Amino acid sequence: MISVEKIRKRLQEAIKQSGMTQTQIAKKIGVRQQTIANYLHQNKMPALDTFANLCKVLEVDTNYILCQE
Repeated sequence: MISVEKIRKRLQEAIKQSGMTQTQIAKKIGVRQQTIANYLHQNKMPALDTFANLCKVLEVDTNYILCQE
């Protein structure tokens, strides 16, 4: 079963592997750094457009983040 926790872990993994800081990622997708932190440490998920942009910036497949692989 897919859970928010599994998605959060994959996002954390993708951000770490990107080599970018939360601030750099936030600037690239047009959100605040705190927003990225909320996705990683709270039960908050990005809107679909933000999620798509986040995956694009991180160069990661959306299916992987959503645990569809």
